[in-house]
Amino acid sequence: MMSTNPLDQLEPLIPPPAVPWWPPAPGWWLLALLGTALPVGLWLLRHRLPRRRPAPPPAPTLDSQRQAALDELVQLSRPYDMPAGPWLQQLNALLKRLCRAHYPDANSHTLSGRAWLAYLDSRCPAAGLTRWMILVEGGYRAECRLDDKAIDGLQQAVEIWIRRHV
Repeated sequence: MMSTNPLDQLEPLIPPPAVPWWPPAPGWWLLALLGTALPVGLWLLRHRLPRRRPAPPPAPTLDSQRQAALDELVQLSRPYDMPAGPWLQQLNALLKRLCRAHYPDANSHTLSGRAWLAYLDSRCPAAGLTRWMILVEGGYRAECRLDDKAIDGLQQAVEIWIRRHV
């Protein structure tokens, strides 16, 4: 007698039902939705939020402007024994730049002659620039010469104006 194997008496295995690849389980749907919504949301957020701009450089302080103007004044070569026209024009240009920077709405750059000197004195009467008519007229004279005392006095008046005004 043959011994029979108990395993031979078992029924054949039933293959598991075929699980289709699509549609995935509900958790996969959520993951797919999140995977698409997240990049789109980040892109929209990046383009809709205001961009941060770098902070503007600090504005020059009055002390630094004053010192720069005084340094420029000192560097101007005084016209001893030579025509003073270019020097007077440089002084006027320096004063007009300072007025334009400090009083942009006053249109001081359009003034000339006595009106310009009166404007300067209205900002700083201690300088007494109205008595220096040569400041506005000398730049237009062909051979404008100043003596040493006048050069030093005008330089000092402009320096006082810068120190007390700027």
